[in-house]
Amino acid sequence: MTHSDPSPPPPDAGDAADSGEQLELIRTELRRAKSRPKPKPTAETLPVARVVVDKGLSHLDQFFDYSVPARLDATAQPGVRVRVRFGGRVVKGQGRREGGKLVDGYIVARLAESDFAGPLAPLAQVLSEERVLTPELLALCRAVADRYAGTLADVLQLAVPPKHNRPEAEPAPEPPPRPDAPEPGSWSRYQDGASFLQALAEGESPRAVWSALPGPTWPDELARAVAATLASGRGALVLLPDGRAVARVDAALRELLGEDQHVALTAELGAEERYRRWLSVSRGVVRAVVGTRAAMFAPVADLGLVAVWDDGDSSHSEPHAPQPHARDVLLLRAVEAGAAALVGGFAVTVEGAQLLRTGWARPLAAPRTELRAAAPLVRTVGDHDQAADAAALAARLPTLAWRVARDALAHGPVLVQVPRRGYVPKLACARCREQARCAHCAGPLEARDASGPLTCTWCGRPEADWHCRECGGFKLRAQVFGARRTADELGRAFPSVPVRTSGRDGVLATVPGTPAIVVSTPGAEPVAEGGGYAAALLLDAWVLLGRPDLRAGEEALRRWLAASALVRGAEQGGTVVVVAEPSLRPVQALVRWDPAGHAATELAERAELGFPPVSRMASVTGSPEAVADLLSLTRLPEGTDLLGPVTVPPPPGAARAERVDRVLLRVAPGKGAALATALKAAQAARLARGRAEPVRVRVDPPDIG
Repeated sequence: MTHSDPSPPPPDAGDAADSGEQLELIRTELRRAKSRPKPKPTAETLPVARVVVDKGLSHLDQFFDYSVPARLDATAQPGVRVRVRFGGRVVKGQGRREGGKLVDGYIVARLAESDFAGPLAPLAQVLSEERVLTPELLALCRAVADRYAGTLADVLQLAVPPKHNRPEAEPAPEPPPRPDAPEPGSWSRYQDGASFLQALAEGESPRAVWSALPGPTWPDELARAVAATLASGRGALVLLPDGRAVARVDAALRELLGEDQHVALTAELGAEERYRRWLSVSRGVVRAVVGTRAAMFAPVADLGLVAVWDDGDSSHSEPHAPQPHARDVLLLRAVEAGAAALVGGFAVTVEGAQLLRTGWARPLAAPRTELRAAAPLVRTVGDHDQAADAAALAARLPTLAWRVARDALAHGPVLVQVPRRGYVPKLACARCREQARCAHCAGPLEARDASGPLTCTWCGRPEADWHCRECGGFKLRAQVFGARRTADELGRAFPSVPVRTSGRDGVLATVPGTPAIVVSTPGAEPVAEGGGYAAALLLDAWVLLGRPDLRAGEEALRRWLAASALVRGAEQGGTVVVVAEPSLRPVQALVRWDPAGHAATELAERAELGFPPVSRMASVTGSPEAVADLLSLTRLPEGTDLLGPVTVPPPPGAARAERVDRVLLRVAPGKGAALATALKAAQAARLARGRAEPVRVRVDPPDIG
């Protein structure tokens, strides 16, 4: 009997080969799994970091979520600087990103979960444990970006200075004790000056437009306002147009409060020292800051006062995107923080007049008796006087100006203000000097060639039959422009007196109180020691008045007042001679020393014509194709006036052959935010569609012609 073998038949050679390949594939996969990076553990609580990245593109103006590795859990806190990988592709399940670039950013929040459905890339690095982006600073930057149609990343570059390791490693000292409330000092000369200081010291938040008296006391008055705010336990921020002004207020604060109660922030400090002082403010060690426009975002704790001096100075306008104005940023901070506001200067801008007209602020001025005691005597030399003056025809200096300078040199230095070269002339009526404006949009007119018609610089429309709206005249004159060199002429006129210059080649901070002639361009006038200048001569006034700018008259008066305020009062013999037609409104305002009245009249005229600040404006500048493309994507608010396009000079560095167009968009009050939002959305749409040709958008441009 035979039995069958129960074991299975042996596999053939083909089956054995297949089994070997499968085993080898398994071994290969195991080796790959061992070498593959394992997912890194994330933080147990709040594993998501919401980050604003340093990318200033409009279509990327949003927050991005990243996972927080466990190793960074303790240091990845809101407000710190981080580095993340941006762009590329997240490898699912591996916690890493392929491709992309490492970029800097800030953590704005830690979250329990993300609203993004896909996998999150991890934070690459925490650059510093210093919390430099506080919630208050983030909210301010967001508000500024929205107002000026910019991106949050652009504003953060203005608000947060670059990191330096050494200042961050230094321990923070103890905050100084709260100072006592100061005495009113020279504030007692103003009608509500003492009560304004008292309100600050008691923790209240008054808002004022301050018409400062001429003379050297304004730095001390600003210092006392800061001291009163500190006495209430709150912080203060003061912005000034240049380093020389900052140095004067800095010295006044040190004399009043000592060394440790404030810091000065200027570009001259250097990056590391500036960051060290900024950190002392961010850490709450110091609660008072004086500085130039870059300090407008200084993170002052418990902000109780914002103040800006000479807000009409162009230095307060930031040239980098989105180009905010320091005054507007401070007023925004005052509203958000419930702080007091002080907008001051020898002149009053139309924006200051608008604050008074709406009741948002109250005037802070001195009675006429105090003004007459502090202001110099102002005399004028008009065209008629110069035509009858043989000496003025032969030389640059009218006889009256020469006599005033000769008599004043016996008692002290004489200031001579000479406008700088380079201003473009505007057209005005030959009879009454009223500026020639467009009948359609009231923009300034220009003559592009000798035989062609006048053309509006705003809307570009020709004006074939222009006539003056004020007097009915038909003749035009081009205002003179450019300044002649005067130092040699004055040196020959007064050979025994030294002549000093202050301007483009070098700005003097101070000059001795001894007899001398000081020739200066506007804004570069040095302070005369020993009580001020004995006299001032304001030459070539038509150069300032003849600028093709909406603010020409306001700017001329501001420059004249700043120079005249350096002269001794009339009771001490101080005299100012302005070579300009006496009937002109800015000249009359200087003679009466009435900047507030001039600003109120300017504001009324702008309201009638629909000019800023009563209306809101934005300029769109670029190639004709790019401008048209942006406007086609912009959902403009209802009632928007579109003025232009007009051809404007190309920006510095651009090829001369490139044509640059500008369009002005004007909206009624209350629609400025909608206009900014629409322009920002259009910019984002262009970038998202790959339209790389740039278009410059500026909200509330200060120089619209």
